[in-house]
Amino acid sequence: MNKDTLFIDLSHTIEEGLITYKGLPAPVICDYLSREDSRKFYEEGTEFQIGKIEMVANTGTYIDCPFHRFAHGKDLSEVGLEQFADLEGIVIRVPFEESLAITVDHLKGYEVYNRAVLIHTGWGDAHWNTGRYYEGHPYLTKEAAEWLKDHQAKLAGIDSHNIDNTEGKNRPVHTTLLEAEILIVEHLCNLFQLPTEGFLFSAVPPKFKGVGTFPVRAMAKIKRTT
Repeated sequence: MNKDTLFIDLSHTIEEGLITYKGLPAPVICDYLSREDSRKFYEEGTEFQIGKIEMVANTGTYIDCPFHRFAHGKDLSEVGLEQFADLEGIVIRVPFEESLAITVDHLKGYEVYNRAVLIHTGWGDAHWNTGRYYEGHPYLTKEAAEWLKDHQAKLAGIDSHNIDNTEGKNRPVHTTLLEAEILIVEHLCNLFQLPTEGFLFSAVPPKFKGVGTFPVRAMAKIKRTT
């Protein structure tokens, strides 16, 4: 373990029965091969467990790539590791008690070029895994997404139910960002533990073909100061 580096876990725990997105099924987590059943295959004292998971891709803390929105966009297998890992990060804090809509005015004054831009609203800290979490949540406006695109952010993340306003049926933020190949991470947590800048952000999914969204173990890496 490198004592000069601090790792902050920004992901929610995925467990049996967790509802991440209202209307989508919860994951089913069980044994495919239990330890007890495995004993028949191995010598005494040796046993293994092989798990089985059934879930939709939008579970827990997850990342969206262009294929999620566009049929011909890059899927998880086509996005390079440099877009998932060790991105220079910046946190922009917009408490949900002050505003649910994150606008261009909230973003101005921050250097977002080639950075992972993480929006800390406090929504997930207050409402995760409750019925309140899904309704009336913080979101980016279409103009804010266009500003991130124009200023060439590399990734956008939020500690909320959705980076778009879900009261309507359009999703302009997903459309704008994913069309520009700016990845999206939703349902982040623990952003209050991060400094405004001076950290590296990673959110690496498995290399699936034909999949546009998948859970990640999102994390920040911070150099300790002496």
